[in-house]
Amino acid sequence: MWLRQAFFRWLLPAAFVLPLWLLIGWGVFQGGWSILWVLLIAMPSVFVGQLVLTLLTRSRPSVRVERAVSWWDVAGFTLWHGLTIAVGFFIDGAFGWLLAAAIIVGIGLVWLQLWQLWNEAKGSGARLRETISWSTIPTPEEQAPPTRAHEVIVVKETENRD
Repeated sequence: MWLRQAFFRWLLPAAFVLPLWLLIGWGVFQGGWSILWVLLIAMPSVFVGQLVLTLLTRSRPSVRVERAVSWWDVAGFTLWHGLTIAVGFFIDGAFGWLLAAAIIVGIGLVWLQLWQLWNEAKGSGARLRETISWSTIPTPEEQAPPTRAHEVIVVKETENRD
């Protein structure tokens, strides 16, 4: 449980730390004109992607209640963050493969978050539709279900013709 809670707390700082790592990795391992790629594409993509994933993850009721992510989240974020960190090393010959893998895993992680959110919301959505459905309103021929009201007094006004 402590690992899942640690990932829950790590999600928001990761949106800032991972893009910063790409900048630091560029300075240490790469250099040159690739700074444009890092500043204009890589850093904003990782920042926005991590924020979207964090919002999708934290929007699930189970995550909010437990203040811990699921084991699927732990596996997905570990893989995506590991690949993002590996991309920041700018390893010759492996950079393209690592970048492609990070993009694919990032897209897969979005789908994983949407799938988990859908599964958690599916039951509550059915109950909501049942609650507001027109089929639950009794027709004039049917008797209305008993209510909690004790007594209702209806006063009808009539015209006084003097």
